[in-house]
Amino acid sequence: MRKYLAEFIGTFMLVFLGTATVVIAKGDVLAIGLAFGLAITVSAYAFGGISGGHFNPAVTTAMLINRRIDAADAVGYIIAQIIGAIVASAAVKSFVSALGLSATSLGQTDFPKIGSGMAFFVEALVTFLFLLVILNVTSNDHGNADFAGLTIGVTLAFLIIVALNLTGGSLNPARSIGPAIFAGGSALSHLWVYILAPEVGAILAAFCARAMGSED
Repeated sequence: MRKYLAEFIGTFMLVFLGTATVVIAKGDVLAIGLAFGLAITVSAYAFGGISGGHFNPAVTTAMLINRRIDAADAVGYIIAQIIGAIVASAAVKSFVSALGLSATSLGQTDFPKIGSGMAFFVEALVTFLFLLVILNVTSNDHGNADFAGLTIGVTLAFLIIVALNLTGGSLNPARSIGPAIFAGGSALSHLWVYILAPEVGAILAAFCARAMGSED
């Protein structure tokens, strides 16, 4: 139960701090990227020792493929992550209402400037790169546990900055599910991209990491 609670709280922190910054920063790409990067760094160092610090169903999928987690724990992690994201988005919605902002501005992800095919490619690509870094930096063989959290946070920040104006830079199904439930509209109808594309990227990264000898 400790592991699932850690995943719930860590995902809550990531989604709450990240999407609240999206609402407040009003398009400031650097601020948004740094917010998500710092949030996952803090969560990783605070809770990584308990659960491994996934906070993302795509990460859990990659860890399952590379046998770093069993199937039962993987299901529990993903459920905890999604619930954490939904609760975080409910909290952001209450903040938005208190500030008198539009109830549709909840930090949701969407791709109004590009088609669904390109959006899928972008999300799969950035998630692939993100997971490849995670799987290598946390490898027992050649990883660096002392700097893993910082490395992961910096990587996430850069990738979000790159993808933000195309897809919102999700890289995380839970991060998109939470806001979409409350925002509705195209964020909800396009949610399949943000669920499937990161998972595809994660699966590809898992097999690539295995080829590099980073599966444990």
